[in-house]
Amino acid sequence: MTIHHDWDKTSAQRLTALTAPKLAWFLNRTASATIQPMPLSKRLFDIGLALLLLLPLSLVMAVVALILLVVQGRPIFYSAQRMRAPGSAFTQLKFRTMLRQDGDFGATGAHKHWRITPIGHFLRRSRIDELPQLFNILKGDMSFVGPRPPLREYVERFPAIYGQVLKSRPGVTGLATLIYHRHEDRILARCTSAEATEAAYYRRCLPAKLKIDLIYQRHRDLSLDLWILWSTVKIVVSRRDERPRRRKAQAVAALRRTRQALKGSAG
Repeated sequence: MTIHHDWDKTSAQRLTALTAPKLAWFLNRTASATIQPMPLSKRLFDIGLALLLLLPLSLVMAVVALILLVVQGRPIFYSAQRMRAPGSAFTQLKFRTMLRQDGDFGATGAHKHWRITPIGHFLRRSRIDELPQLFNILKGDMSFVGPRPPLREYVERFPAIYGQVLKSRPGVTGLATLIYHRHEDRILARCTSAEATEAAYYRRCLPAKLKIDLIYQRHRDLSLDLWILWSTVKIVVSRRDERPRRRKAQAVAALRRTRQALKGSAG
């Protein structure tokens, strides 16, 4: 399966009309399914799991915060505005992993790698930098599983698609993260300027991730969320590639649904 098979050849002009025709088929099908913005059961699951994890992880976060204060100084947290729905922004929290720079914006490519601190590399690889998002989950701005919270610029540029994608609350992890994150890192790691990074993200990464996010929304249920969470934990622990393993029955089912949806787009 190749999610990004034709985006290398996509022109920047065509991306300004991304809602048609590449993703219009899925928008129409998903909209007709009358999907709830967020089922109550999913919200209760998020609250319960976040509270359960905060008990042991609060000590970990306190230690990390102290180390960052001593090694890097203030601020300890990186806070950035993200969108939970069109027209509704929130402040996403992470542990700071980069040197500060005024006017920082956009995706992280090779041009920003020099700013990642030594401890920041470890926090990113282990996903410990994401732990403060437990508070975002408790507040109701995020879920454990869903599309990654987008910048306002992307939501305003593609309002029709994000209006549908953000019916699933932004997540700490998700199907697009599981399938595409490693490939996205490889693409952006080859970009040596902010302009090249933005162009690569718009032309190659964003369309593929949006398509996977729409596929997730169409098949969203508790069993898929649990599989995504479990697969994410295994990846973090083992540091293996972030593509689902085909010999696992649930991974096969998820990939089959993805293939079927992508075949539908070709028709």
